Amino acid sequence: MKDYIPDMYQKSIYTVDYSKLLSKGIKCILYDLDNTIIPPKSSDPVPKAKDLFTSLKQKGFRIFILTNSPEFRLKKFTEYYGIEGVSWALKPHTFKLKKLIKKYNYKPSEVALIGDQIMTDVKCGNKVGVTTILTKPLHEEEFFVTKINRFLENKKLKELEKKGLFHKDDFYE
Repeated sequence: MKDYIPDMYQKSIYTVDYSKLLSKGIKCILYDLDNTIIPPKSSDPVPKAKDLFTSLKQKGFRIFILTNSPEFRLKKFTEYYGIEGVSWALKPHTFKLKKLIKKYNYKPSEVALIGDQIMTDVKCGNKVGVTTILTKPLHEEEFFVTKINRFLENKKLKELEKKGLFHKDDFYE
């Protein structure tokens, strides 16, 4: 059950207290792409996200996109935002996350993973021991595979709510 409970739950990437992350020793922030930074199926970068990432880099954070999307989709966004990215991450599998942490010589305690799904983003991060931050999905539209994950996620959320471990829309840090 612990694999599915985020360390923090926020409305969006814009409501996260990044100063608090910095004070906790977080040096690297990994963002999911679809329904976290941009609406699913969108091919347009969001200027507000570019401003956020620029501000975070100035504070000393290293920023990545960690996505299950293919490289051709990711490339436009990493170029626009001026950040690095990892495609085909296959979350909740941890191989690419562990590889990134090792490549850049981070400790799991220095990394935060922000995404909109407990079945992929939160589970992946929790399995590796990084700080996990769940955000509300930006849009109701989903990719087909994500619709399957949302079905499974809703079952898991009901189970977590019954046990008093997590309540949807009760945001916390």
